[in-house]
Amino acid sequence: MNAGYKVLIIDDDVYIGNMVAEALDREGYETLRAYSGTEALLVLDRARPDVILLDLMLPGLRGEELLPKIKDIPVIVVSAKVGIDDKVQLLTGGAADYITKPFELRELLARIEVQLRIHPKSSEAKVGNEVLTAGGITMNLTSHEVSAGDESIHLTRTEYAILKLLMRNAGSAVAKSVILERISEDTPDCTEASLKQHISNLRKKLKDVCGRDYIEAVWGIGFRLIS
Repeated sequence: MNAGYKVLIIDDDVYIGNMVAEALDREGYETLRAYSGTEALLVLDRARPDVILLDLMLPGLRGEELLPKIKDIPVIVVSAKVGIDDKVQLLTGGAADYITKPFELRELLARIEVQLRIHPKSSEAKVGNEVLTAGGITMNLTSHEVSAGDESIHLTRTEYAILKLLMRNAGSAVAKSVILERISEDTPDCTEASLKQHISNLRKKLKDVCGRDYIEAVWGIGFRLIS
């Protein structure tokens, strides 16, 4: 019945996440998991769920900070916060629905089905036509074109892969190990020894076109795109 629909569960509570995942599996959904806000962004970089279940109390990037970064995917906030002000703020801030912990699985499943009726399943073409924007930089994921205003920015395959990851996580530091792991799917031409040089080249190209630095090193962690 629900085959083909993907639901991303973003919750650091393993017990609750497993319980929800098992219920969704029984209903025929495909489930994806993330245990922090940063991990959720990495999951969204390689997959497009049809519905997202978002806990607020996450390590690192909190749910309230993650919500504005999620575009064109219905988000059901699943939280222990019961205050009406919290609910109103999140619903007006982009959430499609809100359910309070503890909850009945039947109610959660019903709310997911409602969102799927409101937002029909996205086609793969729609995913491919996605455009990323950050601080005046635009990246078309279909044509692989990168530009600032009317001027194109010509990048190598490796530079493009790095920039895509940083734009997906704009404003947040991305660890060097995460960069190397994620971009390996798009390009084999990057090692721990060469990463710094690739980023240096990318930073220069962006600055030449845009007139300012977009990438900063975060000591002891990795790099961050300043949007």
